[in-house]
Amino acid sequence: MTLAAAVTTQVEPAIAVHHLQKSYGPVAALKGIDFAVQRGEIFGLIGPDGAGKTTAFQILAGVMAATAGEVKVLGSHPRQARLQLGYVTQRFSLYSDLSIEENMRYSAGLRQIPEAEFLVRSQQLLERVNLHRFRQRLAGQLSGGMKQKLALCCALVSQPAVLLLDEPTTGVDPVSRREFWDLLAAVAAEGVTVIAATPYLDEAERCSRIALIYEGEIQQLGTLADLRQSLGLRRIEVRAAPLAPAEMALSQSGQNIVDIQPFGDRLDVMVTDAEAGEQQIRAVLAQQGLPLKALRQDEPTLENVFVHRLRQQGLDPPYLDFPAYRSGKEKGGIAIATQGLQKTFGDFQAVKNLDITVRYGDIYGLLGANGAGKTTTIKMLCGLLPASGGTMQLAGETSNLNRPEVRSRIGYMSQKFTLYDDLTILQNLEFYCGVYGVPRQLRQEKIGWVLTTCGLKGRENTLTGSLPGGWKQRVAFGASVMHEPDILFLDEPTSGVDPLARRQFWRLIRDFARRGTAVLVTTHYLEEAENCNDMAFMVAGQIVAQGSPSAIKADQPGQLIELVCSPVQAASNLLKSRLQDWRVSIFGDRLHLVLDDPDRELGAIQQWLRGAQIDVQSARPIPFSLEDAFIGIVQRAEQL
Repeated sequence: MTLAAAVTTQVEPAIAVHHLQKSYGPVAALKGIDFAVQRGEIFGLIGPDGAGKTTAFQILAGVMAATAGEVKVLGSHPRQARLQLGYVTQRFSLYSDLSIEENMRYSAGLRQIPEAEFLVRSQQLLERVNLHRFRQRLAGQLSGGMKQKLALCCALVSQPAVLLLDEPTTGVDPVSRREFWDLLAAVAAEGVTVIAATPYLDEAERCSRIALIYEGEIQQLGTLADLRQSLGLRRIEVRAAPLAPAEMALSQSGQNIVDIQPFGDRLDVMVTDAEAGEQQIRAVLAQQGLPLKALRQDEPTLENVFVHRLRQQGLDPPYLDFPAYRSGKEKGGIAIATQGLQKTFGDFQAVKNLDITVRYGDIYGLLGANGAGKTTTIKMLCGLLPASGGTMQLAGETSNLNRPEVRSRIGYMSQKFTLYDDLTILQNLEFYCGVYGVPRQLRQEKIGWVLTTCGLKGRENTLTGSLPGGWKQRVAFGASVMHEPDILFLDEPTSGVDPLARRQFWRLIRDFARRGTAVLVTTHYLEEAENCNDMAFMVAGQIVAQGSPSAIKADQPGQLIELVCSPVQAASNLLKSRLQDWRVSIFGDRLHLVLDDPDRELGAIQQWLRGAQIDVQSARPIPFSLEDAFIGIVQRAEQL
């Protein structure tokens, strides 16, 4: 090889996409997208269901032809590079009736990996993801997080040069998600090029570079710092009481304030100038006689960037007030209460002595890892599962909770879609109007509200099964509230939904709560869990923490430290060898460390790193996120 050829090889991107287009008949799934991924990079293709991510991945993997444009993977046509690709599809590519080891052996066989190499590689990979103790367990018996880890191991067993991950962590709990992304960082540090699609904007911040994709077009591309800087705004967290009047007063004050997003116990206010914005917020709240509890400036989130970009293009969906005909329940009364609630399946205790209280007008979050018992709890409260012990109160009733007169006061949006795929959207909505007893004279107006709010006006005769998952979620939510329930159960309601629609979801949920509806919600998207007034963290069927989002974060022992160092993977490996794994996590080009006594520990940590020739550029305390708090609580509870 000549020197010129060697230089060319070094600078050639692992993936190059130029004006890529894909159409399905009259529908344009990709509208001329351009991006390049460098070798050893973690590149994020970020967008909601229906944005075009899966279509792009299928073209990159060589399983689908493009309509137009050019794609090169490792300098070749995707079909010619397939033996050097690892591909984790959105739908699990595992065989449920094969064991963990048998699934990996099958994947290795497809790539003609020699037996001796397979044994070494499979053991190393399974140890890295903590699956080595379960080699003989059937894939069908694994949790969602374990399945995703196994799918990743199957893709990595052939030591691919490029790894394609299509929404690898959707529906996976925060603990497994963090472990998954730490493994991706380690894989990338070994030279593997990773391109990952995800709708979770918080985890996208772990990517080296990010492309925001929406309706087949890339809206923006760059590093997280680039995207934040391009926004030109600052975020101010405001805690005031009461929150709704504070939001109203600030939204009418104009000047520096660009956007206000309410959460459970705070407002996120986007301003053009941080200092002027802070002064304005203080002045407005003082003028209205609204006490200001706390105020803090921070960087904008990736969701702030994405939402602002979409709004600039006029893509914000219309917001219509719900056509309510009932006055709603009086706030403050007990809607849901459990004492010592238990559920046992054979020898397995899924729910252990659960005590929660949800009042009318409150949004209560039930959070936990996969298998923690959240969905089982909801099914018991809805009368779909009998309890094994304890007491329940639902809408003032304590027995026979599955009676029609009780169920008519409940709205339930399940984790698995409650819609019928072989019915049209309109037929589904008409069916649920009948099931929930919506008066005939009100049905047309209610159905019209759902279709308009979901952006599906004119598409009501489309088969529901043909909709992307995020759009199904919108329709399922509408179906669950048309009868104006007093109590609303939402099990993972916004999975795959775009940022604008997610905000609309939560605005609607808050509106129902303001009218007195009690809302019990589960979610793995912890950034949106901040919308809850109160929440409980479940671990192995029992509650380990309860309170408001702010209180739970404030109660965390120790301090979260952001450490900027290079090389970051070497720093992570060193610190995980000396600290508990969960205390160290990679976020892009920096580490997050949870330290119980930073004044004592941080100096020693910096000495360890410098002794290993790792450059420490900065270390600063940062506030705990709800994800940091959740992982800390779960890991500490599991060690007891």
